[in-house]
Amino acid sequence: MRRGYLTLLLLVFFFGCSYPVKNLDSKGKNIICFGDSITSGEGLSRKEEAFPSILAEFLGREVINSGKPGDTTSSAFKRLEKDVLSKDPYIVILELGGNDFLQRIPLENSLKNLEKIILKIQERRAICVLIDISCGFLLSSYRKTYQDLAKKTGSIFVPGVFKGIFDDPSLKVDSLHPNPSGHKIIAERIYKAIRPYFKKTRGR
Repeated sequence: MRRGYLTLLLLVFFFGCSYPVKNLDSKGKNIICFGDSITSGEGLSRKEEAFPSILAEFLGREVINSGKPGDTTSSAFKRLEKDVLSKDPYIVILELGGNDFLQRIPLENSLKNLEKIILKIQERRAICVLIDISCGFLLSSYRKTYQDLAKKTGSIFVPGVFKGIFDDPSLKVDSLHPNPSGHKIIAERIYKAIRPYFKKTRGR
């Protein structure tokens, strides 16, 4: 029992998750952020202020911004081949589901679409990162289901990415979208979550 507990602690320490993450031996080339208007940088004066560009600075390498305003999990799946799979993905960071919520698409449908997206990405031997889109009580039902989906598929789960942002007007450009300061917080949280895997697979 004690050995099993120590093994679990070591997994959490080195890999950040208490379950196996798929495709840590990925030979892909590109890091891609695949999401909606938050990923694309809606409301910002420059695309360089969006979290994918800030994340690129933290990692010291290019990050492709494949965000599209208004995307639902369904519409994102339709452009997955063109905007992600055809670009030799190494790590794909998924930020999707907010528009599903706004359009009152059942959570069950959103999860099915997300799982299809994740499995397609993993078929290309890329690492998948699933972003928690909840914020406090807002979308709280999404948090546990996203975490369960990440565990089920062997994806990295990044909790609390938007914590303290959506309810702080000083970190937003409007009622929904983060400003440059908000995007920097998002990038920092994602970076901390993926850094152990990046180091493990790329020797950095």
